[in-house]
Amino acid sequence: MLAGVGDEVPEDLLRHVVRTSGLPSAIARRVVSDVMGYFVETPEEYVRRRHAELRARQLPNARIWPVLREELAVRPVAAPELSERQLRRIVYG
Repeated sequence: MLAGVGDEVPEDLLRHVVRTSGLPSAIARRVVSDVMGYFVETPEEYVRRRHAELRARQLPNARIWPVLREELAVRPVAAPELSERQLRRIVYG
């Protein structure tokens, strides 16, 4: 979870999640906060995080770049289409 996101959970959303899921309020707050934190991640942060996760699974970069491009294309807040070169620059500078 990103720092500070938990304080910004809209109360109406929290009530909705509690009502529709049956989760206790404290757990629902944490879940909503985690989801909100996921969606505030910038494309650059997402690329760095996912690249590290995929490398940890021993995937070579040749397989990682197409996966990242596909994932970015379907994120709820669509990132701009990035070339393989732009993805490499995000990861390696």
